[in-house]
Amino acid sequence: MAQQYVYFFGNGTAEGDATNKALLGGKGAGLAEMTQLGIPVPPGFTVTTEACVHYSKTGNYPEKMQEQMQVALSKLETSLGKKLGDIANPLLVSVRSGARVSMPGMMDTVLNLGLNSETVVGLAKASGNERFAYDSYRRFIQMFGDVVLGVPHHKFEHYLSAMKKSRNVAIDTDLGADDFKELVEQFLALVAKETGKPFPQNPADQLMLAITAVFGSWDNQRAKTYRRINKISDDWGTAVNVQAMVFGNMGDDSGTGVAFTRDPSTGEKIFFGEFLINAQGEDVVAGIRTPEPIARLKDVMPVVFEQLEAVYQKLEKHYRDIQDIEFTVERGKLFMLQTRTGKRTAKAAVKIAHDMVLEGLIDKKTAVLRVLPEQLDQLLHPMIDPKEVYTSIAKGLPASPGAAVGKVVFNAEDAEEWVTRGEKVILVRNETSPDDIGGMHVAEGILTATGGMTSHAAVVARGMGKCCVAGCGALDINEREKFFIAGGVTIKEGDFITINGTTGEVVVGSVTLVSPEFSGEFAILLDWSDEFRTLGVRANADTPEDARVAREFGAEGIGLCRTEHMFFDGDRIDAVREMILASNESDRRKALAKVKPYQKEDFLGLFREMAGLPVTIRLLDPPLHEFLPHTDEDVQKVAQASGLHFDQLKRKVSELHEFNPMLGHRGCRLGITYPEVYEMQVYAIIEAACELKKEGIDVQPEIMIPLIGHVRELEILREMTVRVCDEVINRSGVTLKYLVGTMIELPRAALTANEVATQAEFFSFGTNDLTQTTLGISRDDAGRFLPDYVHQGIYKEDPFVSIDVAGVGQLVEMGVVRGRSTRPDLKTGICGEHGGDPASINFCHKIGLNYVSCSPYRVPIARLSAAHAALKS
Repeated sequence: MAQQYVYFFGNGTAEGDATNKALLGGKGAGLAEMTQLGIPVPPGFTVTTEACVHYSKTGNYPEKMQEQMQVALSKLETSLGKKLGDIANPLLVSVRSGARVSMPGMMDTVLNLGLNSETVVGLAKASGNERFAYDSYRRFIQMFGDVVLGVPHHKFEHYLSAMKKSRNVAIDTDLGADDFKELVEQFLALVAKETGKPFPQNPADQLMLAITAVFGSWDNQRAKTYRRINKISDDWGTAVNVQAMVFGNMGDDSGTGVAFTRDPSTGEKIFFGEFLINAQGEDVVAGIRTPEPIARLKDVMPVVFEQLEAVYQKLEKHYRDIQDIEFTVERGKLFMLQTRTGKRTAKAAVKIAHDMVLEGLIDKKTAVLRVLPEQLDQLLHPMIDPKEVYTSIAKGLPASPGAAVGKVVFNAEDAEEWVTRGEKVILVRNETSPDDIGGMHVAEGILTATGGMTSHAAVVARGMGKCCVAGCGALDINEREKFFIAGGVTIKEGDFITINGTTGEVVVGSVTLVSPEFSGEFAILLDWSDEFRTLGVRANADTPEDARVAREFGAEGIGLCRTEHMFFDGDRIDAVREMILASNESDRRKALAKVKPYQKEDFLGLFREMAGLPVTIRLLDPPLHEFLPHTDEDVQKVAQASGLHFDQLKRKVSELHEFNPMLGHRGCRLGITYPEVYEMQVYAIIEAACELKKEGIDVQPEIMIPLIGHVRELEILREMTVRVCDEVINRSGVTLKYLVGTMIELPRAALTANEVATQAEFFSFGTNDLTQTTLGISRDDAGRFLPDYVHQGIYKEDPFVSIDVAGVGQLVEMGVVRGRSTRPDLKTGICGEHGGDPASINFCHKIGLNYVSCSPYRVPIARLSAAHAALKS
């Protein structure tokens, strides 16, 4: 039996239903389902997505498709008593695309197909309305000419505007039948001129050309780009819906509208939409006329409005979700043209999911799955007011979501100084470094010319919950003269700019922002998520303030405290530099004694905020050169402050220089070479923990040794750590449990995880560096070429944003399996940027990690993602 490529719907029966969305597309499935429900739908037929896939691959229609279309068309003609191409009583149809998900970029609708220079006369006689007939014909020529034949839309609009101007009228409805007849002739001549061929007059040819155009639109550049951005498969294809026309432009007893069963912006349970009297569907969305709010329909057509209310309520109750509907009224009779799941803002998604549980329409599991984790970013950061109209001068990477407004400054010191006098600033740098941490902390947002999605600027900004646009290569920054040029515009220090970390845009001037609202529904939905997830969620936090934010968002501990960030605050950087510049162990220990009180104070604050929850503290990781000045100007300042000679300090900076610091003298290698540094940190951690323990505060320290490549490294540093911990605990007279573990960020550590686990009580996979060391790609430099790699399909996603499952993911899974083969109770988690990525979290759930750790502002996203992973597994 031949495969079925065409499905009919009409007269209360349909060959498909809502379960056939993959085959019939969202629109076709909705039409079939509404027909089955007894809702008034103009009859028609759907050509399946499989036919489109066949056409995309071969350039030909599937065998039997056209034959099946002819059977369906005959059925449609019989049901209406009209025939396509009949001069006396012509059947007219609409042709619409419809993939299984709504996809902007697909072919626009063609209405009134079947009209030609003969059938338009028949339509005028049959309807008794010559103006309506020729208005419909000029619309058809314009739509078909644009979307099927490729004649630019604006060329038709030129003639229409000229006609209105010559007749001294403002809107289309003020034109008469003779005006439209004249426009028809102008449009036909335009098509012939632009295409070199006369406008097709045979309705059968028109239909096949339109269907071919729908199939072809699946592979247009707009559609491909949308699919890539939204991770939609290229193999889905789109369906084609051919449906009998009903006319909203037959007079004041006719009209058309688009509506939602709830407000898609706020989620409120109100009928929301717009309509136009005496119009066809595209008029509502084209902006040609100003539509009226749907509530006004009750006054204009009370009977129709009552019918429409009953239909929309029936549809929402049936689908148990917000519906986006289209309708037409023809001479007082209501017809439904579409129902599909309505797109909504994050705020609306949360409220609708919450309210529908209370209304008994859905259960908690469904509510949790209805809200996409990616949407929550909209609820966690300030955003540009949707009502604002603005033009961007440059676009970089959307490295940390939200938006920020401030005056431009070009270095961290100026940022701190300007903020102390009450200014709001945007820190603009070629790239940030750890030295910039103070300025980054006080800035409203950060803008860099280089770096990728996991550059220093991006990672730190996300951790702070600050807006960041990174890798904006269009910026030509002159830090010395303090200005930058982008898009031909010069921005000087002190000028206002707005940056949009959600889109990557840079905007001149101050744009109005709206603050996030943490509604009760939002908190309740996250609590429901916690009922279903099995994966723990911790936060990466370096300060008590970060820890407090993380806990408010529901973090169950700290999965990564980066102690090096503590070294840059205030006066402590001088003591750190003194330690680095020391020429022997004795002098280093003296300098470290000055640093220790600062470290201890930090840990006391962290432990207090996270009382009762685990806190994983990573010992010093970056190479020492990062703490030293780099420019001659900064070297001179430090030399004067430290009492060292300029040349002496310059020589020390040169000695510590490394060609590839990421693979150099850092992490546990520092601890092996300078054990007194790690020793000081362990003393500070455990002394702080013991003091709080005496106060009755539950403290759960976990000490993490970074960059292990060989078990012997961990063995040496573990011995030192245990010795110091036990010494302090015994001296304090308290009982304190602590863990010693390691960060797996080198492939060798993952490969030998069974050995490493003999010395580690937990593994935390540092997937930022593990990705760099596995792929051999620098995350700071990759922004220049990784977008091309993603675009060409080498990587499906940026591997620094979403974990490379086939490569890095295999190492993580191997590390878990091998580690637990030695130590079955081994605790495992990840603390790289991937800990806040929904797809990566799903992977972590599958391989049995205990927890993920992410920036505080992504904790809600991780909680919801972990629930999705559990419910879908």
